[in-house]
Amino acid sequence: MTSTDKTKAAHLRGEQLSDFIYNIASREIPPEVLHEAKRALIDHLAVATGAVNDEAVLPVHQVARAWNTTGSARIILGDTCAPGIAAMVNATMAHAADYDDTHPAGAGHPGGPCWATALAMAQAHPVSEDRVLRAFIAGFEVMAKLGGGWVPGVGRNLQRRGFHPTSVVGRAGAAAVAAVILGLNEEQIRNALGAAATMMGGLQKSSGTHGKPFHAGKAAMDGILAAQLAAEGFVGAHHFYEADGWVKIFIQDGSAEIPPLDFGVNWELPGNGYKLYASCRGTHASIETARQIYPQLKGRTITRIDARVHPMGMVNAGILDPKTPLESKFSIPHCIVLALSGYGLTDTDFTQQTVDDPAARALLQLLNIEAVDGQSASSAFIDVWLEDGEVIHAHTDVYRGHPQNPLTDDELRAKFDVLTLPALGAERSEALYQAAAHVERPGSVAKIAALLAGTH
Repeated sequence: MTSTDKTKAAHLRGEQLSDFIYNIASREIPPEVLHEAKRALIDHLAVATGAVNDEAVLPVHQVARAWNTTGSARIILGDTCAPGIAAMVNATMAHAADYDDTHPAGAGHPGGPCWATALAMAQAHPVSEDRVLRAFIAGFEVMAKLGGGWVPGVGRNLQRRGFHPTSVVGRAGAAAVAAVILGLNEEQIRNALGAAATMMGGLQKSSGTHGKPFHAGKAAMDGILAAQLAAEGFVGAHHFYEADGWVKIFIQDGSAEIPPLDFGVNWELPGNGYKLYASCRGTHASIETARQIYPQLKGRTITRIDARVHPMGMVNAGILDPKTPLESKFSIPHCIVLALSGYGLTDTDFTQQTVDDPAARALLQLLNIEAVDGQSASSAFIDVWLEDGEVIHAHTDVYRGHPQNPLTDDELRAKFDVLTLPALGAERSEALYQAAAHVERPGSVAKIAALLAGTH
């Protein structure tokens, strides 16, 4: 084996990444992947627009305004600025309510970093709509492959060690998106991915604070920065994506099973999930199960509640006594008692008033939760004991919005309408939906930017 062959063998995964990103423009993409990319855009625009005034967004937007950068990338319902800044604000918006898409295999929330990057970069560096759509797909697939593997894989192992996968692999995903928009060559792509890797980070304990949504924003910003640096000649390390690279740095005992980069063989986008409930994905099976029980209560007195959940649910959403709406979104116990109290758990149900609701607080004292090893992450089991002696049992095998129980296009449209109508009005909301649903059509990216213009 020559020294050149040894070098290529040593950087096999890096070569796979750069080859996939570079050749995405000519790769045949299945129709279901293209459709799911557009569904991800619809969801992204909905959750971001709905969170434009969220408390987690306002400081980020205010800092962006103070920086006063010039550029043509649109902050949603705001001004234009440099693409890295716009993507930072918009991706933070997308994750602010924890209502955005989820990758059940472990990569976190790809829609925010990848679509915020694609739109901002395309507004600043106009390319065809086909290229924008392919750039998003490249970033999503890179992010999902790197953070995938399910329970024994990379993303879940990152979470168990206190790192947020959206923040870690989101930088690589965003760098891939920006690299496609900029038309980087393979060497530049490798340098961009190296720059993205050296900026990786993000602590899971930020859940319940403004830090978690900012993870998505900073991943988008750093991905754009990495690609722009590479375009200007920045040289990054090329070895970070090998088996002994960044995964080994974050998960030092080597326990994570690193999934193959089987690009084009198994597509990740059809495995994306969209939320019916505005809270951590780990709460959803429990919410759905409790909502099955609520109509059967009929005002009767509860004396005991037992719940069984997947262990990672309590890692990601195990706040026992939430004090704020954000903390409530990361509390399986509180989400259960809110659902048993009749709340729908959409974004408007996470307020200080619901956090302090005395009826739900009283139920919280009756709740026992067991994290069961081996239980499916998409499932939950709840038993409710009533004063009259009846015990009501319910369970959920796969919650709605999981790729094995997906939202229909109509359900996703209903979510879009609820979140965008208050901010945009009926005519503008309809036009935005049509532009997103047909984003491959020439002029749609400019139309999205124009529809989201504002003075916020």
